[in-house]
Amino acid sequence: MQISKILTVLIALFLTNVHAWSQGDTIIQAKILDDGSQDAEKFYNAGTEFLKAHNYQAAVAEFDKAIDLKPQFDIAFFNRAAAKNELNDRNGAIEDLTAAIAISPKAEYSFMRGQTKLLLKDGPGAIEDFSSAISADATYALAYYERGVLKFEAADYTGAVSDFSEAIKNDATLAYAFNDRGSAKRELGDLDGAILDYQSALKIKPDMPFTFNSLASAKRKKGDFKGAISDYSQAIKLKGDYFIAYNNRGSAKLDAGDYNGAIDDFTKAIQLNSKYAYAYSNRAAAKYKMKDYQGSESDCTKAIELDPSNGISFLNRGIARELLRNESGACEDWKKAVELGIDSARNYLGDCQ
Repeated sequence: MQISKILTVLIALFLTNVHAWSQGDTIIQAKILDDGSQDAEKFYNAGTEFLKAHNYQAAVAEFDKAIDLKPQFDIAFFNRAAAKNELNDRNGAIEDLTAAIAISPKAEYSFMRGQTKLLLKDGPGAIEDFSSAISADATYALAYYERGVLKFEAADYTGAVSDFSEAIKNDATLAYAFNDRGSAKRELGDLDGAILDYQSALKIKPDMPFTFNSLASAKRKKGDFKGAISDYSQAIKLKGDYFIAYNNRGSAKLDAGDYNGAIDDFTKAIQLNSKYAYAYSNRAAAKYKMKDYQGSESDCTKAIELDPSNGISFLNRGIARELLRNESGACEDWKKAVELGIDSARNYLGDCQ
């Protein structure tokens, strides 16, 4: 699953008596009276220009002047928070957003504060703010989405599905919401639902390699190895250095009985990431199927060096060592596998002292 946490900046420019909401390149230059009654707006507009130009220090300085003249200027607090976030002043941004919310509890203010709290690793605080954004605007799709991501990370998959569904209901173009709802459904064992969601995500945004990888994994779990291999291949086509997809495609080939193809994919994954223990462990399994017990033992050893907590590698190395007539080494490995929680290793301990 991929999580998108991009701080949203809403910029308002003030006209003579009203303000117009706009974003990015659509900002309209304000017309300001020269009688001094709108000096705060002048400073505010200058701040937004600096913000657009990525001159964040200057933007903060202009917003400071606007707020000094107009202490209840909620959008100035909001945009000053955006500039402070760009300057990595997270606590300052939260202070400004809290001030903006106290003046006017708008959904976008709570949403940005939630995103800022995420950057500070404050998950519970972020959930609270996303919930506040939803209370202020029940159609705020991104707030549902971000809250769903946090529920997913907390293993509340049912809650995540609910929030992703609300996000999609309010914005059916959110490819990430379909993708992540698919992942939550997969965790709940709803493979058919997951596959449909991944496919929906790809209809909206067909250039997401991680979605093809997830779709393939769901198909592999259903036993559709041909479909899985095809989707893993598409993920690799989109991202040539996607070592996880190479590893996963190798696993699908292993399941399908294509041991040489599996070894080729695991080897490619290792070439792309020489510290990827799973690829060594999986290649060991493929070599075992090819009766290359020495190669299998060697790959298990490398996997164990990279990840000493990998009990499966100890189990498999023990099996390879037994076939290589290294009974004592096999017994040591199986005992270690049991210590690491691999109960099936107990089945091999019968003749061990």
